[in-house]
Amino acid sequence: MSSRKVEISEHGDVGVMKVVTEEVGAPADNEVQIVQKAIGLNFIDIYYRTGLYAQQLPHGLGFEAAGIVEAVGSRVTHLKKGDRVAYGQSPIGAYAEVRNVPAVNVLKIPDFLSFDEAAAVMLKGLTVQYLFRQTYRLQGHETILFHAAAGGVGLIACQWARALGVKLIGTVSSPEKSDIALAHGAWATIDYSKEDVVERVLSLTNGKKVPVVYDGVGKDTWERSLDCLQPRGLMVSFGNASGAVTGVNLGILASKGALYVTRPTLGPHVDTPEKLKAASDELFDMIRSKKIKVQIDQRYSLEDIAEAHQALASRKTTGATVITLD
Repeated sequence: MSSRKVEISEHGDVGVMKVVTEEVGAPADNEVQIVQKAIGLNFIDIYYRTGLYAQQLPHGLGFEAAGIVEAVGSRVTHLKKGDRVAYGQSPIGAYAEVRNVPAVNVLKIPDFLSFDEAAAVMLKGLTVQYLFRQTYRLQGHETILFHAAAGGVGLIACQWARALGVKLIGTVSSPEKSDIALAHGAWATIDYSKEDVVERVLSLTNGKKVPVVYDGVGKDTWERSLDCLQPRGLMVSFGNASGAVTGVNLGILASKGALYVTRPTLGPHVDTPEKLKAASDELFDMIRSKKIKVQIDQRYSLEDIAEAHQALASRKTTGATVITLD
């Protein structure tokens, strides 16, 4: 089957992304072939485009999409042709009209979830699930700090925190993004473009600071995140939107209160069908009960992928961004 896809043969700016056409063969024994309807855009895609994360060239981009099963491999038993499916983890290359994906990464999506919503929420929603329910299991009484609260992951985090009874302090870059985060459940926001994050956290917590910081920004927020933690608090560094955190001095963790640090990723949290189903079921239940609404604020075509990457990298986006293929 013929399929258009985005491919890069070198690392660099948005100009390295090219739309090419390829023939997609039959799926292997353990794969399913998906005619994709929507693709999720995530900051990790930029990391691979620029070479921050290494991958042998040439290669595609993207890890998250939704669509309809066209064919199944001989060893696949939990899916069949015609199933509505999605995935949030896969081999790189989700920016495509048709592709073969390991069946272990793919699951059926409920009828109440559109393809656009599924593509927007699988990676981002499962990220919040493992952050809040596995990395540091929130109990419902905490006050936490979450960076980039108006982004795709951030808006899901705001809603999930509110549903748990957690007070989420979210950092944002503008009054408009503050309004969006608050409307989605943030307890308070800090505009880091004009406010001192550490001072505001101290004020909002009456000097107690927070037990956990969730930081997907990276280099630019590393030091101030540590300064917001209580003694023996946990720094969850789960992304590098501003660049990678390097040269970590473990002595700093001691001097700031015997702090803990972890650098988790989604993959190990959903690396079996059982783990993926458990995490997805919890996410879908949150959406079904309307505790989480999937907010898609930007839609682009495959041909406009450069514009989509530019908007995401410049922090002009809010909520989720999807590439639509219909």
